[in-house]
Amino acid sequence: MKLNNKNHKDTVFRMLYSDKRRLLELYNAINKTNYTNLDDLTIRTLNGNTFLGMKNDVSFILDYEINLYEHNSTPCPNIPLRDLFYIASSYKKLFKISDTYKTTQLKIQTPRFFVFYNGTTPLPDSFEYRLSDMFIKPVTPPSMELVVTVLNVNEGRNKQLMESCETLRGYSIFVSKVRKYTHEQIIIHGKDEYQKHKKALIEKAVTKAIDECISENVLKEFFTANKQEAIDMSTLECTAEDYYHVVADENLEKGIEIGQSQGIVIGQRQGAKYVNNLYRWLQDNGREDDIRKAINDFGYQEKLLAEYEDAHKNSPST
Repeated sequence: MKLNNKNHKDTVFRMLYSDKRRLLELYNAINKTNYTNLDDLTIRTLNGNTFLGMKNDVSFILDYEINLYEHNSTPCPNIPLRDLFYIASSYKKLFKISDTYKTTQLKIQTPRFFVFYNGTTPLPDSFEYRLSDMFIKPVTPPSMELVVTVLNVNEGRNKQLMESCETLRGYSIFVSKVRKYTHEQIIIHGKDEYQKHKKALIEKAVTKAIDECISENVLKEFFTANKQEAIDMSTLECTAEDYYHVVADENLEKGIEIGQSQGIVIGQRQGAKYVNNLYRWLQDNGREDDIRKAINDFGYQEKLLAEYEDAHKNSPST
């Protein structure tokens, strides 16, 4: 069933940090600052209806900085290129092209890029993705650079940051509870039965996690006011995350098998078939805006994406 409310394509993280009070708390925790005036913060999140329409998680201006915050549940070395698109789009909204031809130098807000990672792939507390690492031909020094700081916000990681930001710590606890109770459903029902009734069982796990958070005063105000919406968003998000990992595992196994026997090109085509299946699942569940992000997270090249899109337009379901 497709969800018609566009908010159901959001995430709990994005919804939490659409609130200026929580966003200012997070900024202060990261930067060790003490800003208190909410009017000093201007939210400029890109709200395109699809990824191609430039939608990001959170962006805002504070103290002459333009901050772009993204939330990822999978490692994504392509995030510097995405952020380059985002920041260019943001500057275009702030300045006219004609202004760039003036003889006096423009002063622009300093860009800062962060990713809050809570996936299951083990990653350090903090590390960086660099745009220059993506260059086919590296040069020293690079003519252009964009650095994204990745912060691991899984429960038990980045303790100092978590102690400074109650909302982020609460979100981390919530995600941990969802995973715990999802695993509990797999144990109770077995893997086969879980796969048959995945969405309903994940919803049950999410509901239990939210109820427990409310009873333990973890994001109590937020979950009490937005319980059903948070359940719907988290269920779709967790179901998609689970499906991403299944598809990624299948891609790896099939890609190795086919790549060894018939060559890498055929392996890529097989990978496109699995991405096509992922797209159809996302589309059926009202998550059309996630397809390009999923493909980017898996590291597919634009050529493969174009082949996939052409195949999707012109051929029946496989």
